[in-house]
Amino acid sequence: MHPVNVGIVGCGTICDAYLSNATQFDQYRITTCADIDRDRAESKAAEYGIEAVEVPELLDDPAIDIVLNLTPPTVHAEVCTEVLEAEKHVYTEKPFATTVADADAIRELAADRGLFVGSAPDTFLGAGLQTCRTVIDEGRIGRPVGATAIWTSSGHETWHPNPDLYYQEGGGPLFDMGPYYVTALVFLLGPARRVAGSIGRASDKRTITSEPRHGETVDVEVPTHEAGVVDFESGAIANVLTSFDVQDSTLPAPAFELYGTDGTLRLTNPNNFDGTVQVSSRKTDGWEDIPYTHEYTGGRGVGVADMALAIRSDWDHRTSGELAEHVLEVLSGIRSSSTESEYVALEADCDQPAALPRTFPDGIDSSNED
Repeated sequence: MHPVNVGIVGCGTICDAYLSNATQFDQYRITTCADIDRDRAESKAAEYGIEAVEVPELLDDPAIDIVLNLTPPTVHAEVCTEVLEAEKHVYTEKPFATTVADADAIRELAADRGLFVGSAPDTFLGAGLQTCRTVIDEGRIGRPVGATAIWTSSGHETWHPNPDLYYQEGGGPLFDMGPYYVTALVFLLGPARRVAGSIGRASDKRTITSEPRHGETVDVEVPTHEAGVVDFESGAIANVLTSFDVQDSTLPAPAFELYGTDGTLRLTNPNNFDGTVQVSSRKTDGWEDIPYTHEYTGGRGVGVADMALAIRSDWDHRTSGELAEHVLEVLSGIRSSSTESEYVALEADCDQPAALPRTFPDGIDSSNED
């Protein structure tokens, strides 16, 4: 398959993960980057041997097939819209958008233009969670009935050089870390049908303890402790907790597991592509380590390869806008449930993403997924 050309908009911290991993994929190549801070774009371009341009120039470049949107969450929808209007496919970092209405508009525009739209996280394409899916599909824990997903921390201001965006619209622990957990759960259990939630905020300001802005304060505009219950169409029920207000905990970090009628599956960290998969069931003596059934552990960017395959063939696009909007509706529903003091029914259509061929993305260059 001839690789598609990718241009990056937004050269902040996360872009290094994509640029450093891109050379391992045959399906695409990153050729160009742009940022409102031209110096930052030129610095990344020099580091990785690509071209730095202005954003309008990148959008006008006929050689660019996919734009990788790595801007802050508050402008995800705006940038995705501009990319689609420029007749290019777009893959965005999570969250897909800050509102379900914006996500729906993006998907509608993409459909009208005959373009692909996709979103992180792509970690569920990794060997860890793909192996978990195999365990479930093989019936090793029986019928899934529930799950627990807990991620807690004391806040990103302790390590991130510019943590402001995590406390602005589109931020908060649920919108920052929730996409990893909920995407994994939808992949493993299928679509959700309703949610309930309760949210809170410990303080209106946070003090940065990381460098180079040690001592500065950040205004908090979003919830920082968020708990939800997610009911799935399959009948399974998941408890989800994300927080920036936990100083320490005796729980493992993260605490992520799935319960079945015949056993329990210890899931891998959904922010990673690998990790230890374990099962405890009626047929095991305690916890049993499960060997990987899939191969990919290489890091971020595999979702772009997934999209490139869908553009070039009839490959089933897993990291789709459909999935991303459904996940966003779950997260938004948890917050609105808390505000409205009632369950929120989910409306966005979503199919459970199919499991991957075991060698993905290697050796995958056509519509053959076997």
